[in-house]
Amino acid sequence: MAVEKAGATGTAAKRGRPPAFDRAAVLAAATRLFWERGYQATSVGELTGAMGIKPGSLYAAFGDKAALFREVVEAYGSSPAGEFVAVALAEEASARAAFARILREAARIYPDPAHPAGCLVISAAVNIAAQDEEVAEFLRGLRAANLRLFEERLADAGRLGELPAGVSPAALARYFGAVLQGMSQRARDGADAAELAATAELALAAWPGP
Repeated sequence: MAVEKAGATGTAAKRGRPPAFDRAAVLAAATRLFWERGYQATSVGELTGAMGIKPGSLYAAFGDKAALFREVVEAYGSSPAGEFVAVALAEEASARAAFARILREAARIYPDPAHPAGCLVISAAVNIAAQDEEVAEFLRGLRAANLRLFEERLADAGRLGELPAGVSPAALARYFGAVLQGMSQRARDGADAAELAATAELALAAWPGP
């Protein structure tokens, strides 16, 4: 738990300046809570308790709960658990190798006990209230962006002859997106790495062509 550091002088505190704290540490605490509970089920009081800061410090440093969540998601996207999809798409020479790596790494990462199960961007979107529709739309946008990346890579694969003629890049992208979302939820429900690895291999067996 991050602990606020005392201000340099009593005068600074009286003027309402936000106390100094380790931003990375408090973001890590907020990330874990949002990841475990989802956006809607996480209250500001629970966040400040986990982060070890006062509500005023949260608002001064991050703006509000929604702004804090956006910063959490941004940081998550740069972490090993959040960036593995983009890294695989960038590094693998063939589309099939990229999607094989994505699915196999998801099978390892999603149930890893070092962090909450599943994917934060998928699990945090559950049961968001109408008044927080902007947050729901933000998460939908991120998932849609991933599908576009999938479709673009698969369209390139079609042009390069990696996929048989007539295969729809959009349909195949949605298929792999659905598999990943299902694997995330199964991890939330307690599935282990072995189960998810088997799911990954079954999904890869559906790859069009030889």
